[in-house]
Amino acid sequence: MERFNSNKGGHFNSAYDSNLDEPPVYEETKFSNDDHRTVRPSVVSAFGHDTLDRVPHIDFYRNAGSVSGQRAVRPSLQELHDVFQKNGAISIPDSVEDDGERSIGTPSDDMESAAPSDDQKGLIKFGWIRGVLVRCMLNIWGVMLFIRLSWVFGQAGWGLGTVIIALSCVVTTLTGLSMSAICTNGVVRGGGAYYMISRSLGPEFGGSIGLIFAFANAVGVSMYVVGFAETVVDLLKENSAIMVDEINDIRIIGCITVVLLLGISVAGMEWEAKAQILLLVILLVAIVNVFVGTVIPATKEKKSQGFFNYNSKIFAENFIPNFSDGETFFSVFAIFFPAATGILAGANISGDLRDAQAAIPKGTLLAILITGLTYLAMAFCVSATVVREATGNSSSLINDTTPVICNGSTAVACELGYDFSSCEVKKCNFGLMNNFQVMTLVSGFGPLIIAGTFSATLSSALASLVSAPKVFQALCKDNIYKALHFFAKGHGKNDEPIRGYVLTFLISVAFILIGDLNTIAPIISNFFLASYALINFSCFHASYAKSPGWRPAYKYYNMWLSLVGAVLCCAVMFVINWWAALLTYGIEFLLYIYVLVKKPAVNWGSSTQAVTFVSAVSNALSLSGVEDHVKNFRPQILALTGSARSRPALLDLAHSFSKNYGLCLTCEVFVGPRSEALQDVNDAMEKNQLWLKKTKRRAFYAAVACDNFREGAESLLQASGLGRMKPNTLVIGFKKNWRTAGAEAVQNYVGVLHDAFDFEYGTVMLRMNHGLDVTHIVEAEEEMLKAAKEQEALESEMMPNGGKAKGLFRKSRKSSQQVLTTRVSVCSPPPPQVAKMNEKLLEASIQFKKKQPKGTIDVWWLFDDGGLTLLLPYILTTRKKWKDCKLRIFTAGQPGRSDLDKEEMVGLLKKFRINCSNINIIDDLHIQPRSDSLKDLHEMIEPFCLHEGSRDPAQVGALQKEHPWKITDKELSEFEEKTHLQVRLNELLKENSRSANLIIVSMPIARKETISDFLYMAWLDILTKDLPPTLLIRGNHKSVLTFYS
Repeated sequence: MERFNSNKGGHFNSAYDSNLDEPPVYEETKFSNDDHRTVRPSVVSAFGHDTLDRVPHIDFYRNAGSVSGQRAVRPSLQELHDVFQKNGAISIPDSVEDDGERSIGTPSDDMESAAPSDDQKGLIKFGWIRGVLVRCMLNIWGVMLFIRLSWVFGQAGWGLGTVIIALSCVVTTLTGLSMSAICTNGVVRGGGAYYMISRSLGPEFGGSIGLIFAFANAVGVSMYVVGFAETVVDLLKENSAIMVDEINDIRIIGCITVVLLLGISVAGMEWEAKAQILLLVILLVAIVNVFVGTVIPATKEKKSQGFFNYNSKIFAENFIPNFSDGETFFSVFAIFFPAATGILAGANISGDLRDAQAAIPKGTLLAILITGLTYLAMAFCVSATVVREATGNSSSLINDTTPVICNGSTAVACELGYDFSSCEVKKCNFGLMNNFQVMTLVSGFGPLIIAGTFSATLSSALASLVSAPKVFQALCKDNIYKALHFFAKGHGKNDEPIRGYVLTFLISVAFILIGDLNTIAPIISNFFLASYALINFSCFHASYAKSPGWRPAYKYYNMWLSLVGAVLCCAVMFVINWWAALLTYGIEFLLYIYVLVKKPAVNWGSSTQAVTFVSAVSNALSLSGVEDHVKNFRPQILALTGSARSRPALLDLAHSFSKNYGLCLTCEVFVGPRSEALQDVNDAMEKNQLWLKKTKRRAFYAAVACDNFREGAESLLQASGLGRMKPNTLVIGFKKNWRTAGAEAVQNYVGVLHDAFDFEYGTVMLRMNHGLDVTHIVEAEEEMLKAAKEQEALESEMMPNGGKAKGLFRKSRKSSQQVLTTRVSVCSPPPPQVAKMNEKLLEASIQFKKKQPKGTIDVWWLFDDGGLTLLLPYILTTRKKWKDCKLRIFTAGQPGRSDLDKEEMVGLLKKFRINCSNINIIDDLHIQPRSDSLKDLHEMIEPFCLHEGSRDPAQVGALQKEHPWKITDKELSEFEEKTHLQVRLNELLKENSRSANLIIVSMPIARKETISDFLYMAWLDILTKDLPPTLLIRGNHKSVLTFYS
């Protein structure tokens, strides 16, 4: 419950020397890579004098750990505020060495704070054009541009076709705006969409979407490569050059293509970027070729296939939709929309961008604009030059001698001199509706369209082949899925994920060989859309949380538009394929649950945390406006456990009362001068809260520093909690050493009980025969762990390393050996008797953590305290660990009317709806205790009695003045009956409840300034002596039970 501060082993700022006398001396700092940081003259000149304070600088705001091993340190508030000490000098370096690990032992990932090292100066970093714009355009310009765009506008007409393209662009633009806001709200590292979602919504959402997004990109490689292989096989078929058969030729060509693409990717980002530029040039030439072809006069052969150059009548005819073969607006939209995806191609290599914050918004949004206009322009061109249906036969030319009536769907072609009316009866093979090679027909030079198709498929495949390993590597580095950490390792100056490349290669080859791509395609599209939806929702969520840390530099976004974007993405998922959408949600939900259960040790300051905080404050405020009601009473525990590990039995029992449904505070009082104890308080806060979380105890840790234990406990009793979420029940351990602790310690302890009653707390006291405090065992365990670590470090230092010392203690090997010797001597085995006592104490300390055997909880409800003495044991029986324990009720009754008293108690418990196995009326409480029991009591209080009857008045007065806490003969006489009642109760408890799993007894109350502290402690001691675990409970005499509905 309390801890005396020794200030040993506390935290010290390594950049601060407390033995100071002179003003600060700033020295040049030398880094490990031979770089130097010169003295910043502004420290002195800005203020006109030497000072410990530092001027604002970016280095102070980087993460606490840095992969470079250096971090900037500002003087702490204590160093500026503490008493100025003499006879010393100040030397605060601008940076300190880090061990590369955080306090929790995970490697630092503060990439942006790394100092440039020699082996990183050859890094390949891309600007917004090569890094984002080119990649996004190549990914969006897919085979849809040349193969299916004409069919889409043939089915939907250019009216609804424009709506389809516009709606697709709206979805991608909203996603682009949301992504721009997120990526300008801080430094963006590698991982693209995964990084942005995980840092915004937390590891649960980020980990689930990151895995399926990386998988979607990996399978996307196989889809694009198969598209390329199918085009090549079509060419082979035309030239009668099939190798085996069509399916196996696709597999062979696909595998060879993936191997070549893998070689380009593994060669490095520079080679991959050059390949992308080459493919872009080919694609642009193919696009220009289409526009040029529309103005070249059409030949008779092209006219017979439906191409007539620009004609307003054709353009007008193609305005209205003409859905056929069961197609609808939504089915056509579902076919086109995957062509609009690919906007994350630039963000996926965010770690390879020179300035990701500027490049991603600019490049992505411009790519959406350019590609959207290109789709519209090419669609309008074919809509104005090609009719919907054509025969492809030169015989369809209308002769002047043969009159033809032009009407129906082929009226425009008829007016232009071609009779395609047969297409109304039977299916034709040409025209917008029937010919997927319309772009080749329209173009000036057909083979360029084939080259453009090759370029579109290969560029998309290459982008996916690069994106999947990059995103997967970022996911693995965060160690959310520990089994995948193997793939986190990078190679070379650009930290290339070679292992990820190989995995992506294997996945893509597998799907090329055995995958049914027609089935998998909608799932992959939905995976991408799920990522878009979460990016939009991340932006909305961060804006909704109104966290001060949400300050995106990109201002052209709106939280409600982001929400609309998220809803649109979800809707489009179902439009494309409803079962694929459900499957995507199912997979994401399972991964979310997995990460949620595993609870990775990361803290990224997500908007989920911000919204949780806002909700908690809102709920706490709403509770404050509601009066407490007895039906909603639940014990809110303030447990004086000391350190969270010091009294595990007390904490476990307190936690059983609150579980996950009430407040539980485990509190510690640091006794000593505040200036010395503050650092211990700060260190203990994080350490104990982490331990509570690790051991899955739903409790909060609170600590105060005061001059004595009572003052600290009083502060906790008064100030703990928030609004209605305020403790109402004090849980404290019995002070077993009260007879040897000294008068001040006993007065403080009993004073805490008085304060609890004054503040109207319910009070619960736990006594166990072997005690509660295991602090000495915990400290010994910590010493042993330290010794083991130092031994390991010492052994690594002694290993041969070219004649040089190596390891954590390379600077002072002798000192380490001395420390280790000291640790081993401290941790030497205790004597057998002490070891046996410790073993029993440890066994008792985990008693309430285990499932309780079948037995009883005996409740001695002697005084009506509002019902807390009955409510707490009932709550215990509702817990899984105590479900096999039955309640037995014992209450006091008058002699001769036991049956009537029992009947009344049965009725009362029935109204309270509390089941018990037995009710016992104790009608012999008034009987005098046995002489041996009274003898034990007298021996207990003998050292604390004043014995004024055997002394003269003057001596008695002097003794009372010197020892005012002693028990007087008058007090013993006045409270003899109440004292004997505690002794008699102990006899009855031993007689009736010795075999109980837990005994609960109404706690006697000592009236202030009437009953001395030592007599009260004697009451509590004799009452609970030699019993199973016993709880003394006293409510605040306000009803906590009711039988009204």
